Amino acid sequence: MSTCGLKPFTNTFAIFASGRAYEQVRNSIGYPHLNVTVVGSHGGVSVGEDGATHQCIEDFGLMRQIPGMLVCCPCAGNEMKQAVEALINYEGPAYLRLARAATEIFTDEIEGYKFELGKGITLADGKDVTIIGTGIMVGMALKAREILAAEGISARVIDMHTIKPLDEELVLKAARETGAIVTTEEHNILGGLGGAVAELVSGTCPVPVIRHGVNDEFGRSGTAAAVLEYFGLTPEGIAAKARQAVAMKK
Repeated sequence: MSTCGLKPFTNTFAIFASGRAYEQVRNSIGYPHLNVTVVGSHGGVSVGEDGATHQCIEDFGLMRQIPGMLVCCPCAGNEMKQAVEALINYEGPAYLRLARAATEIFTDEIEGYKFELGKGITLADGKDVTIIGTGIMVGMALKAREILAAEGISARVIDMHTIKPLDEELVLKAARETGAIVTTEEHNILGGLGGAVAELVSGTCPVPVIRHGVNDEFGRSGTAAAVLEYFGLTPEGIAAKARQAVAMKK
């Protein structure tokens, strides 16, 4: 379809789109650099009761290692709609990760919000630490910011909906201005957003970077809320990592 001038969007569970079909995506879409968007739904551990076999926490890492593959993970419904529209007009292979659970609507209420592939968005400013989130963790990062504010810690929050290409300019600006970074994602701490940020910062502007996510283990079966709580993927979990990052500056 792509070679005939159409723009295919494929869709299945993230574990199948990125895992079972990895070789086909790599060799049949990535290698010839075809204009195809692979949509992985039900990403992360918030799939809940389906358990570890269906809780895909490796897809960012798999997809971002394919040369030329764009990787996007919107944080809420409004941003998802804008991401789809942008990908319709994007030329090249792309991976779009979607969550299963309902998410709060907040991006369309933030002044100055503007979606652009490859460009992160500063949702709230701060001077002591930067929290860079993707997917459902962005909303939690904003709540973590409120927890930290009550303790006198000023946290900047960045919505990094595009993991590849990473908005390097925005990340390095945050590193220089706040001196500490926490990444948060519903993904293994290896290979995803945290890895991408750490790779960039370590070689360009070394500051403390703490990766918040699933600590290199398989998921668990339970309600979405219970599983997220089990792995510490909560505003409180993010706030705890932010305190560590701030302490490492001293």
